[in-house]
Amino acid sequence: MFEYHGWITLRSTAEALDDEPPLRLGEIEALVDESADYALMDLQPMNGTYYIHLGGNPNRRGQHGRAVIDLFAEVGRLAPGSYGLLYVYDNEDPEHMLSFRVHRLVRGTVTEHADHLLSPVIPTLEDADMS
Repeated sequence: MFEYHGWITLRSTAEALDDEPPLRLGEIEALVDESADYALMDLQPMNGTYYIHLGGNPNRRGQHGRAVIDLFAEVGRLAPGSYGLLYVYDNEDPEHMLSFRVHRLVRGTVTEHADHLLSPVIPTLEDADMS
C-alpha cells in the first residue's frame, strides 16, 4: 500500500508580491492534469493564491508513487517560492515500512524527513496483529 496526502501553496518566488513575477500556471496545470489519473488532486485559487491538494492510496508505489514525489520537485522548479508538505506511507519500503515519511517543499527544494506524529504506525495508528 502507498498512501499519501499533501498540499502546496503556489508562489512564483519567495519574494513574490501581488503575482509579480507571474505564476507559470499553465505549466503547473499540465503537471496536475498528468498526475490526476489515480489520485485526489486539484489546483484551486483561494483569496488570490493558488493551492494544490492531493491524496491517494494505490495498492503499490509503482510509477505513480514516484510521480507524486516528482510533482513536488517539478512545482519547486516552476515556482520556487512555493511551499508544502507531502505525507507518505509505503508499507513495502524496507527501511520505513512502519512509518510515514514527510517530503517538504521549501524554496524550490524537496527534502525528506522522519515523521513523529503518526509513526510508528504500530502502535500509534494500528494494533499489532495478534493472530
